[in-house]
Amino acid sequence: MSFNLANMSFEERAQIEAEKARLFEMWQANLGKAKGEAARLIAEKPRRKGKWAEWVRNELDNMTPPEYGNMVRSEVNKLMAAANAGR
Repeated sequence: MSFNLANMSFEERAQIEAEKARLFEMWQANLGKAKGEAARLIAEKPRRKGKWAEWVRNELDNMTPPEYGNMVRSEVNKLMAAANAGR
C-alpha cells in the first residue's frame, strides 16, 4: 500500500481530505472543552493520590468519541509536562 497521495484514486484522496477536515473541525470546536476537562482531571490528583493515574486512564478510555479522549489525553500530558518542568 502506498501512502503517496499521487498514487491514489481521486475518491481515495477525497475521503482522506474529508476525514482531515472533519477532525480539524472537531478539534476547533472542542479544544476549549478538552482543556477544561484536562484541568478537571489534573485537579483530582491530590485527592486520588496513588490511584490517580489508573483513574485518569479509565476516564480517558471512556470518553467518546475516541478522538475527543485523545485530545483530552494530549492536554493532560501537556499540563503534566509543564508541572514537572516547574519543579
